[in-house]
Amino acid sequence: MKLSDVLIKPILSEKANKQSEKFNRYAFVVDRKANKLEIKKAVELFYGVQVEEVNTMVVPSKLKSKYTKAGYIVGRKPAKKKAMVTVVAGETIDLYSVV
Repeated sequence: MKLSDVLIKPILSEKANKQSEKFNRYAFVVDRKANKLEIKKAVELFYGVQVEEVNTMVVPSKLKSKYTKAGYIVGRKPAKKKAMVTVVAGETIDLYSVV
């Protein structure tokens, strides 16, 4: 797998911001087929930091439904994989400069 395809987007939420401030840990949505070594290499390459640890989790798909004028619509949100990347102390990733 190419390293440019591994990272999909960073997760910018209140919980992720607290983790980055307190534990130097950043959250990313990654490709479902990517492993921890590929995620580590991609973050080190694109953000220029040293990665200490990578934790991954697969979020299962969710069933979503809504009622509209056209009737009752049922659909599914796709499953995704998240990665929590801990960076070496003293280094940071500026996620808001790209946004």
